Amino acid sequence: MKAALIVSMGLLALGGCASQVVSIRTVPAQTPAADSAAAAANAAAFAEAVAAEAVVAEPAPGSPVRDGPPAVPLLTPADAPPMYTYDPWERFNRSAYRFNARFDEAIFLPVANTYRRAPRPVRAGVHNFFGNIAEIDSVINYTLQWRLKYGLRSLERLLINSTIGIGGLFDVATKLKLPGTPTGFATTLAKWGMHPGPYLVIPLLGPSTLRDGVGFLADYGAEYGINVAGLYRGNVSWALGPVNAIDQRANIDFRYYSGGSPFEYETIRFLYVRRRLIEDAGLHGKELPKKPAVDAPAGK
Repeated sequence: MKAALIVSMGLLALGGCASQVVSIRTVPAQTPAADSAAAAANAAAFAEAVAAEAVVAEPAPGSPVRDGPPAVPLLTPADAPPMYTYDPWERFNRSAYRFNARFDEAIFLPVANTYRRAPRPVRAGVHNFFGNIAEIDSVINYTLQWRLKYGLRSLERLLINSTIGIGGLFDVATKLKLPGTPTGFATTLAKWGMHPGPYLVIPLLGPSTLRDGVGFLADYGAEYGINVAGLYRGNVSWALGPVNAIDQRANIDFRYYSGGSPFEYETIRFLYVRRRLIEDAGLHGKELPKKPAVDAPAGK
């Protein structure tokens, strides 16, 4: 169904936007070299200012020493994560990012905003339905991760919401204190020790990594192979795929280039990969993998 989502989402969105006024904002020109040079100059000026303040603040010889708590030591490079992210496909990724921004502004976002006008119970039912289907992936991957407690909870949620919740339209399991904690094959690979790998911007889908992209394909393969209730093959999948995508976009407040920063691509890249690395550390607990070198790019 996820593959059908990618192929058919554009056609459905075009039909839904027939009555909308479509306008594409001018996407800011991406000049990473000039932007980086300006940022480096600002950083150097800031460092000089900090050094000058330190010289002024240092007491003169023979002057009394002020009482008070000791000065907080400055951060060392080992204390801060590397700002550089492993992005060997940057040229392609930037092009895909700009394409996603234009598609979102012209088609995807107007359709999602129209969908937001639907009655809240309808939107909640659609969201719960797709969340219930996703429990199948969670059951499989929690088992592969050997986190059987969470796998059992996902199975309980699937059974309860599919029956008492009328096919997943109502999230009865959460009211029974069984909250959802979705997972996928990308997390399974992380549990097995695989690093995120190169940063990757997937057209229409957005920020990812090579590992997450592999996980996406594996999750779709599992769903297609199981084909619960015939939802992942045939005409039904072509209808449900775009609806699932629109529901997900309607529940995300992010909007491209809304902040006006020339470093939006770098910021999104850093935050996405850094979040993945933090999640990986949480998966391993005390058995953390070997810490990379301080100057190693994040994700490599």
